[in-house]
Amino acid sequence: MGIILFRAGDAAKSFPLATPIPAPTPPTLPLGPDDFEAQEAELDALREGDEEIPQWEFCEGFLAVLVCSRRVVAPEEYWPVLLGDDFNPVQHMEFVWRWRRRWVEVAAALDAPVETLDDERTYQPEVLDTRGAVLSLPEAERGDTDLVSVPAFGQVWALGFMYAIETWPDDWLPPRDPDAAQMLDNALGAIVALTEDDSGKPTVAVYAEDGPPSVSEKRLDDFGAAIWAVYDLRQLWKSLGPRVETIRKQPQPGRNDPCPCGSGKKYKKCHGAG
Repeated sequence: MGIILFRAGDAAKSFPLATPIPAPTPPTLPLGPDDFEAQEAELDALREGDEEIPQWEFCEGFLAVLVCSRRVVAPEEYWPVLLGDDFNPVQHMEFVWRWRRRWVEVAAALDAPVETLDDERTYQPEVLDTRGAVLSLPEAERGDTDLVSVPAFGQVWALGFMYAIETWPDDWLPPRDPDAAQMLDNALGAIVALTEDDSGKPTVAVYAEDGPPSVSEKRLDDFGAAIWAVYDLRQLWKSLGPRVETIRKQPQPGRNDPCPCGSGKKYKKCHGAG
């Protein structure tokens, strides 16, 4: 039996199933709006001491990579990368608890046999339409905000995703199987596209149904393709299993070469005898 890897518009391909990648085992209660606000508040507090602390949307993309990763990346390895060397999980247990709940929620969504993005089980990244929020403000409150400098829909999530991949490049090397390698390339390409600006004409109101248009149709299509790409990555690495390091055997000396032990004898008269 094999696992079917799918993405909208691609032909289904099957790869042999290897040992599943384990995930943390906290309670599975999904995060709600209050939880996400609490996560953002904790990040705001951390940012007072380190301006490099990212927004939750960036963390959301970073977390998705950890869920999809070919190997299990330990918390002591990823916390310093995401939140700095001074981050102490023990001092922020509520943040960590909600993080682990979100981890389980994302993993369950990516393992669900969904076929459309409308399925309530489908993975939905927690992203913000910041441009829509700015446009919804009265003009007097917008100030001199330049919309071009405001992140596009899904852009911060995609940047967090790619930042995690660039942090552990060896874990994301192409597989030897050409079909699997092509699937990896296509999936990452879909997410990289989302790191770019939304240059299309805004026609869709995402921030509020009755708000001004802030997102282009193409951007929504690209966002959907990026979600399917995450499904592909999760299933690809689950199918192939952790990468096996190649063991390189040291070349053996010739029988008439000096013995590497330093005895001064020929190898055949020393450690190569017998």
